[in-house]
Amino acid sequence: MKQSEIKDLSAAELQEKLSLTKKTYADLKMAHAISPIENPLQIRSVRRVIARIATELTKRELQSL
Repeated sequence: MKQSEIKDLSAAELQEKLSLTKKTYADLKMAHAISPIENPLQIRSVRRVIARIATELTKRELQSL
């Protein structure tokens, strides 16, 4: 997910997307711990999407103060 796509979402959508992405990340980590997944770089990209979404949420909270 690109930064431009993240900026277009509302705060509620971002919260929902964040929880969904965190679950995906946990599932990938668990699957990789059990047996190596086909594309381990997928873990890195999901982790970065989580960081982008969290950053956007924090930025919006600071702007509203």
